[in-house]
Amino acid sequence: MADVAGLLGGRTDWRREFAAPLRAFLRTEAGSSGVLAAGIVVALVWANVAPGTYDAFWRTDLSIAVGHRELGLDLRDWINSGLMTLFFLVVGLEARREFDLGDLRERSRFVLPMLAGITGMVAPVLIYLAFNAGRDGAHGWGVAMSTDTALALGLLALVGRGVPDRVRVFLLTVFVVDDLLALVVIAVVYSEDVKLMPLVLAIVAFAIVLTLAVLKVRKPWVYVVLGVLMWAALLKSGVDPVVAGLAIGLTAPAYSPGREELEEATGLFRLFREQPTPELARSATVGLTTTISPNERLQYLYHPWTSYLIVPLFGLANAGVTIDANFLGAAFRSPITLGILLGYVVGKPVAVTTVSWLLERVTGGRIRPGVGWAAVLGSGTIAGIGFTVSLLIATIAFDGPQLAEAKVGLLSAVVVASALTWVVFRAAKLLSPPKKALALLGDAEQLQDLTDPVDPERDHIRGPEHASVTLVEYGDFECPYCGRAEPIVRDVLQDDDLRFVWRHLPLSDVHPRAQIAAEVAEAAAAQGAFWEMHDLLLANQENLQPKDLIGYAEQLGLDADRLHDDVKRHVAAARVAQDVESADTSGVSGTPTFFVNGQRHYGAYDVETLKQAIKVARARAKITRG
Repeated sequence: MADVAGLLGGRTDWRREFAAPLRAFLRTEAGSSGVLAAGIVVALVWANVAPGTYDAFWRTDLSIAVGHRELGLDLRDWINSGLMTLFFLVVGLEARREFDLGDLRERSRFVLPMLAGITGMVAPVLIYLAFNAGRDGAHGWGVAMSTDTALALGLLALVGRGVPDRVRVFLLTVFVVDDLLALVVIAVVYSEDVKLMPLVLAIVAFAIVLTLAVLKVRKPWVYVVLGVLMWAALLKSGVDPVVAGLAIGLTAPAYSPGREELEEATGLFRLFREQPTPELARSATVGLTTTISPNERLQYLYHPWTSYLIVPLFGLANAGVTIDANFLGAAFRSPITLGILLGYVVGKPVAVTTVSWLLERVTGGRIRPGVGWAAVLGSGTIAGIGFTVSLLIATIAFDGPQLAEAKVGLLSAVVVASALTWVVFRAAKLLSPPKKALALLGDAEQLQDLTDPVDPERDHIRGPEHASVTLVEYGDFECPYCGRAEPIVRDVLQDDDLRFVWRHLPLSDVHPRAQIAAEVAEAAAAQGAFWEMHDLLLANQENLQPKDLIGYAEQLGLDADRLHDDVKRHVAAARVAQDVESADTSGVSGTPTFFVNGQRHYGAYDVETLKQAIKVARARAKITRG
């Protein structure tokens, strides 16, 4: 079983990279937070051990010259205005993906995170201005508004162990709004001496990008050239060029590949297999690539680089501040430090919690958080971690001692916000199981990914009919991944409050005997032996020739002649086609694909992962039943 579980750590090959729009993002962000934290620590040590070399190194000039034209920035600016453009490209990609595939595809669900995100930025700014109004530091109010997605999600994984994914998803939807508005503030407020002609050139370049995206032009080099042109034009215009990354990211659509597109890609590969020429190799490569959305391809390319290299490098280049007792004493009396610290650790949680509560009351519960109130409060406290965008704004708004005070405020907020979040989730864990589930998961309705609900009169069901949790699998009897998943499903089915449903999705383009195997299973069902045949077929995936199938019918004591006649006349073909149609409308393109109480299960399907998903679904079901 251990070997099988190891093999099932991934997904079916063609779904490996794009099946989980949010969870893959969350894993990358959480993992990279340790690298970012290491970068911050190294910067602090470097700045205090050798402060002169720290500043001198990052102020080193680096120029690029083409003919008589030269573009020169110091190393810190190349990171802050250059490499960070790719970070905001990923932010834009994630925002677009959330609108196309995530919870925000139901537009009404955007209202709460939008208002929570806006208020969660306004409240800290007001607190900051309460300390700094009429002072020199007032113009740095933008430092106190933006949550650091990577660091917050990473620290949430550390201080909120066992917190359901749904909490992280809620937090991320608020962060999407936060990041978008922060970039608007950078572009509008913290851009100086804006020059009209370069700005117009950047707008024209972006308009061409939009046009090409609508026309579905798939030549990456064209977008690279236009992106670089847009970035350079914005830099010359005085608008922070990181805005270019966000704008381009928002143009990249996200979608799951359809089964027809995958079948077409399979056909192209088969042509290449029969005649391996360079032309067919290129056609097969293009065909495979285009089945994956531009959003996913760009995420796959840039997200690891931004998370594990660019953002930590940004922290290394900017977090260094020389600290001594006298400086700390002065900093914690400074209105800049206090405004930032209290803005984050008080303003963020108060804003997120208050807006969520008010919206539920005003709308009579029609608009409510997708999580419980402990999770809402914990999301607000962890949102009090501001670093990447805030530090970027701080480097624009301040210099000298004021910049150092701003850094102290941001670093202090990270520590305090993490501690408050630990307290919130620790308190939730001390509640009784039903109250804990309600506090973390809430009682809001969840989006249903399974378009055709389970029908006891039609579907094949194993387990108690009225179980609180239903696990649906779309499977293919010839798919090796389905074969490997079978013992995992058997293990999970030891749960006496779980029912399992098998639906057919024969991938005939890669498994030529899958369709006939599905029809044989249905022919066996007509004789009351679906599950017995189901088990035999999955146990003998390499032996699905007609004589083997008839042999299985005889082994089960079925009327082999009747089964042969039913299969020959394709009596069950329409029944199998119904399952395939329901798979298509539910966005299923590969096997095995699981749904737990109507929600698609993303990620690995090993025993522990499935059991955890079932545990969460059961807790939600108990809350719903009240």
